[in-house]
Amino acid sequence: MVTTASNRHCTSVRCHRARNGPGTGRRSWRRSATARGGVATGALLAAAEADADLDTPTSSQSAAMLPARLLHGGEVIVLMIKPSAWFILLGSLGTLVGVGIGLAAGLGLTNLDLITVDRRDVMMLAIAAAAIRLFWQFLEWLSRVYVLTDRRIIRVKGVLRVEVFETALKNIQHTTALFSLSERLFGLGTIQFATAGTAGHEAAWTKVSRPLEVNQIVITTLNRYR
Repeated sequence: MVTTASNRHCTSVRCHRARNGPGTGRRSWRRSATARGGVATGALLAAAEADADLDTPTSSQSAAMLPARLLHGGEVIVLMIKPSAWFILLGSLGTLVGVGIGLAAGLGLTNLDLITVDRRDVMMLAIAAAAIRLFWQFLEWLSRVYVLTDRRIIRVKGVLRVEVFETALKNIQHTTALFSLSERLFGLGTIQFATAGTAGHEAAWTKVSRPLEVNQIVITTLNRYR
């Protein structure tokens, strides 16, 4: 939660002249306005970065992000997040590397006159393939919602076919926080859930920001409501 505090500032030229003496009001007012503008801009950027790190939708977005009638009457949302935006790049990384290798090979064959394809066509084909893959991964990111309520764990995902996983808190045996190499590089992690009657982990919240903090919220909720 970002808390802001506001103080009253004297912004009029007359007020600054009274404080600083004649002839200095306009210059002081300009310097003060510039300083306040810089501070305000910095505060806004810091707040935006904090919100982006959490990847937490606002309450007005809840209805649009969750399938209709998914929540039960009186059910309280404790946490609702999406994967980090890095999910788009990291999920497409293998394809992008393959496209880069294919582009390098295609340009090499073109330079050697082994294929009769224009260099521009090879580059446009590679760009189109990368763009299509990134767009599909964006749709995957858009479809994913991770929800923790006072009763259940919920995961929603899927572009063409929506898949909804849900289980009561009392069925959760334990949670596991995992950190792959790529996730560690970007400060991400995956939270896995083991449920009663299963040998492994049945569901996971993948590539979430601040995974340890998210996992702690889940554990606290389990201890409180389970």
